[in-house]
Amino acid sequence: MLPMFLAVVDQTIVAAALPTIAASLGNVEQISWVVVSYLVATTVAAPVYGRLGDLLGRRRLMFVALAIVIGASILCALATSTVFLIFARALQGLGGGGLMTLSQALIGETFSPRDRARYQGYLAAVAVTSSTFGPVAGGFLTEHLGWRSIFLMNIPIGLIAAALALRLPARGGSGEPFRFDFLGLALFALFVASVLALLQQGQHFDSGGGVLMMSLAAVSVLAVFLLVWRERRAPDPLLPIPLFRNPSIWRSDALAACHGAVLVSLMTFIPIYMRIVHGASSAEIGLAVLPMTVGVGIGSMITGRVVSRTGRTAIFPSFGLVVVVLMLGLLGIFSPRLSLEGLSWMLGFTAVFMGTVMGVVQVTVQIAAGDRRLGMAAATVQFSRSLGAALGTAIVGTVLFAVLAAADAEVARLFGEILQGGPEVLDTLTLPERTAVQKEIGDAFRAAFFTITGFAAAATVLAWSIPLRRV
Repeated sequence: MLPMFLAVVDQTIVAAALPTIAASLGNVEQISWVVVSYLVATTVAAPVYGRLGDLLGRRRLMFVALAIVIGASILCALATSTVFLIFARALQGLGGGGLMTLSQALIGETFSPRDRARYQGYLAAVAVTSSTFGPVAGGFLTEHLGWRSIFLMNIPIGLIAAALALRLPARGGSGEPFRFDFLGLALFALFVASVLALLQQGQHFDSGGGVLMMSLAAVSVLAVFLLVWRERRAPDPLLPIPLFRNPSIWRSDALAACHGAVLVSLMTFIPIYMRIVHGASSAEIGLAVLPMTVGVGIGSMITGRVVSRTGRTAIFPSFGLVVVVLMLGLLGIFSPRLSLEGLSWMLGFTAVFMGTVMGVVQVTVQIAAGDRRLGMAAATVQFSRSLGAALGTAIVGTVLFAVLAAADAEVARLFGEILQGGPEVLDTLTLPERTAVQKEIGDAFRAAFFTITGFAAAATVLAWSIPLRRV
């Protein structure tokens, strides 16, 4: 649980510190890559650790991943330029992707299929809690100790995690000859980097960015075509295609992608909505999103325990996601009438049922893949969720800006300024102007909520179609 906490916190902890980092190091136009480089690296690293863990043993690789994270964190803290920090964050992501994948696989290696569900539920609760804890901790540390402290905090956590990992049983790998698919890794890295760069460019689209976006789209399509061609022919592929021919695996991975889109989109845009439409302060937002964070954790742990006792798996997200679709649809309809407190508790109730997904997905994929492919199975879930979260967040952001631009270009411009400068931008408006702007932005957010509902509906269909439904 501690390596999982460390890896997920590193994804989100820099968010609140980005303005301070930009002011300190300069190159504001590149600052978003401090986040994107970590996401690219974790996504690319996931199948690498999955494959090597199956071959060489996961406990040994856990120490490697922890060492990379600690060393890269020191480099991040010593960064003297934005470019240096971006490269250090990419290195940190190469370790973080291992922490996520190996944590999931070690649960599968250690416990029986039924017991896995309970412990995967714990890991899912830690992951969601860490996502919310990261920005809060990042803002506090940046304000009181400076932005470099957000990286230095990884050192004691990583060392404690390493000490605990020493108590894990030392199991060897499969004993197969070491043959690594380096060409497959290069093509996979090219695909992930081009897709995420395309999504990043799409969120800041302007008239001069069309050629770049078309080029990135072409590169990503070519990369995925060559990747599939390579993996079908490689003697020891990085991404074994037969694994994805199993309907329980590819549907579970697609479910993880849709679930990541829903959860990360909500956690990204709900605080913005609360801040602009309800005028909530940072402290009020922290309290308001707490039920959502706690709800996912409670749902994950309850689902894990019930799966362990009954052996039933996919039935829980199948029914749970029906409730999620209903509640998110109601949110899109009635959001203008909800108070901040009502919105908070509505999201908390919804989150309990969202917690029925990730533990079940991990257990299903690991069982379908078999014990010899535990690492690769855990990796497929991890990078599916990461790509789904990135794609979903980009789509929701695009819908939000498109609706605002179609309604009022000036309000869309003002919304961009609010995202950059904070809600204080609204203080420059008269009271009638401010009320009108908040209403238009609130209406645009309804379209965003309906988009998130669409992701949840797709996840529901996938959950009902998973063949493997019992351990």
